[in-house]
Amino acid sequence: MPAPHLRPLARAALASLSLCPFAMPAFAADDGPGSHGEELPWKLTTGVYALSGGAQPRATALDLNLRRSGDFGNAWVGWYTQSAGGPTQSRAGWDRFFDLGPARVQPSVQLASGGFRGGSVYVETGETWFAGVGAGRTNLRPYVNLNFDPNDMVMLAAGRRSEHQQVQLLLVADNRENPDQRHLHLNWRTEPREGERLTVDLLAKRGDVEGERIHRLGASVTYDWPRWSLRAAWDPKVNFTPQDMLRLSVAARF
Repeated sequence: MPAPHLRPLARAALASLSLCPFAMPAFAADDGPGSHGEELPWKLTTGVYALSGGAQPRATALDLNLRRSGDFGNAWVGWYTQSAGGPTQSRAGWDRFFDLGPARVQPSVQLASGGFRGGSVYVETGETWFAGVGAGRTNLRPYVNLNFDPNDMVMLAAGRRSEHQQVQLLLVADNRENPDQRHLHLNWRTEPREGERLTVDLLAKRGDVEGERIHRLGASVTYDWPRWSLRAAWDPKVNFTPQDMLRLSVAARF
């Protein structure tokens, strides 16, 4: 059965917090700027979420995520808990970019308590101008979807990057249980000064929520310093449920 307030991935649509497991692979340069070029392999992210709207009571949630990066790629463990009788779930995962000449390939796998298993693959080509395609599959076991986009999905991406800026358009479409659900992201990333980065992600979503056709706009803003980052996000009808979500998070690199 769906978990309260946040539907399991099996019925929901991916970000993400931290653009983690399957979220927007083309943004995989999620690591914030290092300190004077120094690589900081660990990242600890704490997120506090507020849910409101619909027939469910207001609720808050806490999400903790610890990631380690290295030659092996990125590995992480996380834990999520929610008030008002909501779900609690732990998770772990891995991803890595492989450079195959003209193409870059990013596989991703994720495990979570309750028997959830999932994976995705993303392929990208191009340097200044780039394009990519991806797909994801899960075993449809209950899962608190902290990815916020569809995970049983196909995706298309295209954009342009320069030394200090990147613009990307990303379409994520459920192609399994809810083929009407779509997320369209416009992501802009820039470096206002050395060692800092600003990322703005605008979201347009459409799909059915309990029999009602919805069209909503959301957004997230992230600012990275060499060792810290802050993010604020607004996600209406989160995971295609009746509830809206406000997310605030802080991350530390070490």
